[in-house]
Amino acid sequence: NGGESWTDQDYSTAQFYRVITTEHTPYHICGGQQDNSTACIPVRGWNQMAARGPGNRAWYYAVGGCESGYVAPNPIDLDVFYAGCYGGALSRFDMQTGATRAVNVWPENPMGQSSEDLIERVQWTFPIVFSHHDPDVLYTGTQKVWKTTNEGQSWEQLSPDLTRADAMRMGPSGGPITKDQTGVETYATVFAIAPSYHDAEVIWAGSDDGLVHVTRDGGLNWVDVTPPDAPDFVRINTIEASPTTPGKAYVSGIRYLVDDDRAPYIWKTDDYGQSWTKIVGGIPGDDFIRATREDPQRPGLLYAASERTVYVSFDDGARWQPLSLNLPVLQVSDLVVEENDVVIATHGRSFWVLENIGPLRQMSDEITAAGAWLYEPTDPVRGVDFGAEFQYYLAEDAESVAFEVMDAAGEVIRTWEAVAGDEEEEEEENPFAAFFGGGGGGGPSVEQGAHSFRWDMRYPAWTDFEGRIMWAARPMGPTAVPGTYTVRMTVDGGAPQTRDFDILINPNLAGVTVADLRERFELAIQIRDRVSEANEAVIKVRDIYSQIDERLEQTGDGEVETQSVVVEENLGVVEAEIYQVQNQSNQDPLNYPIKLNNKLAALLGVVEGSENRPTDQSYEVFEHLSALLDEQMSEMEIVIRRDLGRLNELLIREGLEPIEDRRLVS
Repeated sequence: NGGESWTDQDYSTAQFYRVITTEHTPYHICGGQQDNSTACIPVRGWNQMAARGPGNRAWYYAVGGCESGYVAPNPIDLDVFYAGCYGGALSRFDMQTGATRAVNVWPENPMGQSSEDLIERVQWTFPIVFSHHDPDVLYTGTQKVWKTTNEGQSWEQLSPDLTRADAMRMGPSGGPITKDQTGVETYATVFAIAPSYHDAEVIWAGSDDGLVHVTRDGGLNWVDVTPPDAPDFVRINTIEASPTTPGKAYVSGIRYLVDDDRAPYIWKTDDYGQSWTKIVGGIPGDDFIRATREDPQRPGLLYAASERTVYVSFDDGARWQPLSLNLPVLQVSDLVVEENDVVIATHGRSFWVLENIGPLRQMSDEITAAGAWLYEPTDPVRGVDFGAEFQYYLAEDAESVAFEVMDAAGEVIRTWEAVAGDEEEEEEENPFAAFFGGGGGGGPSVEQGAHSFRWDMRYPAWTDFEGRIMWAARPMGPTAVPGTYTVRMTVDGGAPQTRDFDILINPNLAGVTVADLRERFELAIQIRDRVSEANEAVIKVRDIYSQIDERLEQTGDGEVETQSVVVEENLGVVEAEIYQVQNQSNQDPLNYPIKLNNKLAALLGVVEGSENRPTDQSYEVFEHLSALLDEQMSEMEIVIRRDLGRLNELLIREGLEPIEDRRLVS
């Protein structure tokens, strides 16, 4: 409207060509973004860097290379990244030192030259991949496959030209006024490299002009195993060497640049390319596929990245169905399966992650026939994951669904229950949507369909009371110690289903042991209980106030009134030492000093604030505050026994019910 108003850009618009994940815990997601730098971001639980992305995660930029393609993180030295750029540029970047080194296979600038003129032809998004067997071995491609074992100091040629090298397609590009000869439109190159997960000697290669080759002897001999029904000049966009089965591979091809052919092309082989099967059933005929990946934990569970969305197949590609969920219609340029997630790169909407794909991996006829099913949980990592996620399925609406988490001794730690009529109905059109809707911590549902929720891995918080205002403290229980736990689901009072899972220690914590974290837990549970004791004292005092008011409405006896004032004044002194009674707003603690319950609750935050054993000072402060609380609790009991006891004698004399010293918290 002529600039009269503007709208925020509240979604990412990055255009990534590939998605690559690192070996960090949690893993990081990396890629090269069009008209920008390479970029990486932790998937979750990583808050040490300044630049913030979604969910307070930290982006870091320019890990070598530039806009156009692959990033290859070193699987051992997590500070080292290899990345590509157009013109055949390949860099080694060390995040620890900030040093970048050009390690191009053939460092001759191709500016202005046609493909036919180049000694080594390198594509815009040329592959850079590490061996799955030797972290010192890195592969890349020109029109040949190359290998380095010394960080790019030198390269060994592993193959001859593995392309068609059709002279009709290797002349000048662009024009008629200005040619496009920057090394971007270089043709007849190796576009995909896939080392085997099972045999270090097996390497697959695919070209952008339609050939597939495999070597089974480390590159001494290459065999052309192009699928016989592959149309001419289909770009072999991605090859997936099966992570589960030797000799098996999946090939994804695109051909929209030839005759505007937008058909999907996926082939699979399980005999090193001697035979191929085309597997595109269920994919629309005009939605082409850029990458197909196999789940590393369940053979034959496949995911496909298309020009519009993501597809899933449970039967090794015989039938595909959309896994779109909340994705907009968008180009999915690449896809990987990492840990328990599916991670995608998009060209226009940045990276997306489908977290905790356990239900997809576990899907079976037994589950679909069951009236209710509790899936095996994923083992969460303390300090990394948001919690232990519980996913389950109900074939029909239930009257009640109850969950319990138990420790290794069988003691119940936390409970949740949903009862029919207590929640609003939600309709889900997509059969997978409820599993992957975020896994909130709100608790279970009784509605038919798929559900998930999270336990935050904490024990119950301290007792709270209405109107409580504290500074630097929130209701919080101690975090569970790493170890084995059990979740139990009971539907409509029937036979329970139980699943074990482990809470894992964060491997990034150098020198921290499970014993340290158990010590932290033991102190935290003591602090929590003392905060509860303090807050329950406040609740008790206020209940006594309320009962006194009720009795005073029933009598006008002056002696009762006088003794009531004594009780309230003496209890008020205790209450004011335990809790800052002048607090009316969240900023009031700036004017009125916090008291014992707040100091203890804040100390709990200190102890729970890092994955370490408590400091000696934390023990000292706890003992100090605990002793002060003991004094106030003793004083309260004296007032109750002496002053409230005298008031009750007077009330009984007047024929009224005595005031109860009752426990109000179970």
